[in-house]
Amino acid sequence: MAEIKNYTLNFGPQHPAAHGVLRLVLELDGEVIQRADPHIGLLHRATEKLAETRTWIQNVPYMDRLDYVSMMANEHAYVMAIEKLLQIDVPERAQYIRVMFDEITRLLNHLLWIGCHGLDVGAMAIFLYAFREREDLFDMYEAVSGARMHAAYYRPGGVYRDLPDQMPQYTVNKIRGEKAIKKINENRTGSLLDFIEDFTNRFPGYVDEYETLLTDNRIWKQRLVGIGVVTPERALQLGFTGAMLRGSGIEWDLRKKQPYEVYDKLKFDIPVGVNGDSYDRYLVRVEEMRQSNNIIKQCITWLRANPGPVISDNHKVAVPNRVDMKSNMEELIHHFKLFTEGIHVPPGQAYAAVEHPKGEFGIYAISDGANKPYRLKIRAPGFPHLAALDEMARGHMIADAVTIIGTQDIVFGEIDR
Repeated sequence: MAEIKNYTLNFGPQHPAAHGVLRLVLELDGEVIQRADPHIGLLHRATEKLAETRTWIQNVPYMDRLDYVSMMANEHAYVMAIEKLLQIDVPERAQYIRVMFDEITRLLNHLLWIGCHGLDVGAMAIFLYAFREREDLFDMYEAVSGARMHAAYYRPGGVYRDLPDQMPQYTVNKIRGEKAIKKINENRTGSLLDFIEDFTNRFPGYVDEYETLLTDNRIWKQRLVGIGVVTPERALQLGFTGAMLRGSGIEWDLRKKQPYEVYDKLKFDIPVGVNGDSYDRYLVRVEEMRQSNNIIKQCITWLRANPGPVISDNHKVAVPNRVDMKSNMEELIHHFKLFTEGIHVPPGQAYAAVEHPKGEFGIYAISDGANKPYRLKIRAPGFPHLAALDEMARGHMIADAVTIIGTQDIVFGEIDR
């Protein structure tokens, strides 16, 4: 009789579908997965420990580097935790700007996800389409913060600065002549809000294109339908959040159930799945893109009609403007203290969570009254999803492991925090 032997295979970290630095040890019977053991720690950033040695403000850029596809969403949870400890109010205009950029970030995240997930399972074109739109969204990030990815735009008490009145434009160069540049700059002649509004008008058509490429594509459906099924009860037990939980049919979204900022004033729907498989999670995220676009439109309308301050006027927390700083001794002292010592946060503890593109992203901060966090704990949404990989992959083929990693939308910066 033939000897039955299980093979152990290293899937990643160099595998193109391992998404960064996932080392997945697969135990196989032929091509069928018997056990999947994710090994993490290859991208360990020590963010939680580094946070104890930096001031509260200096930690904001570290947040961008956690889930480096959803930069501002990470910042949002962090500054909300600080605001809870300080018990300060955020101007309404700043809240709308934050919500608008949270949703722009959701689009950035989901576009990378749909492009890479498609690429992983053999759909090449979608990647190029998704990155075409990401370029415009990066331009919005750059216009408002000066950085295309790691924005460090949110601050305790509001945002770093108001939305610019002028959108940066392309100039004539060796590659593109005057006629080509004029065409590219057509939607950049106004303010940032005009540029974002132009994008929101075009975007539903782009989502239709993605759906044309994928939704009824028989190869896409063969690769996703019935793969990585998670029942609603099991999704709750495993600690799923975000699209992973909603894909299993549970209507849970922090923006609706525990509203923060101005989400309770906005109209949007929560898409949910029926079967809890990879295809349902795909459909949920595609509909989320449409809903985010709708939220951005509502924010634009409000921001046009309501000028005002974008950061707290408490100068023990937020920097005074430069005119006041240069003409008033007290403001100069505030400025100096904030940039040398930073904020002194009163003793206490706070947890703040946002509906991050990947699920519930939470920051648990403990202060001992100093200008640095005493402890910082990050609740990364991708961590429980990755922990469920073994359960989701058992009995599937090796090729299906690629689909399951794709549907989980994993980014290792936050998992290896």
